[in-house]
Amino acid sequence: MHFGFSYVGLIFLLMLFVPNALWTKFQPKDYDKYAKNENRLLLALERVGEVAVTCLVLIFEDFNVRLSPWLAWLIAAFALMLLYEVFWGRYFRSEKTMRDFYGSLFGIPVPGATLPVIAVLLLAVYGGNPFLFAAGIVLGVGHIGIHLGHKKECE
Repeated sequence: MHFGFSYVGLIFLLMLFVPNALWTKFQPKDYDKYAKNENRLLLALERVGEVAVTCLVLIFEDFNVRLSPWLAWLIAAFALMLLYEVFWGRYFRSEKTMRDFYGSLFGIPVPGATLPVIAVLLLAVYGGNPFLFAAGIVLGVGHIGIHLGHKKECE
């Protein structure tokens, strides 16, 4: 692992943060009703994972593009992030209900939570970074757990 700026990490974060910033203005109808019921432990794990992932993807240059047999992991991670953008495009064109927000995408459950978490895990494998992998697991337990709970509530 090598310290240094990761432009790949920055691209990942932009792909995450830009649609989420838009989402704050276009939240699903009644989202606040579901958010107040979130499990506090899952919320804490989500927040810790978010902070750790945000920092780690930026400070290790190992995530930058390099020719290696591991490049397929980076390509797969970007493919999942592109699917994440497809998810957001579908959501922003919808009526913005909870069902629109939590509907599966190509059979992937809660894609707004699942896709970026799996992409982070693949990025960690590509960069050979167990710290990012661990942070991705923490984020996944919290983030996916919360959103599966919301999905269950709205069904």
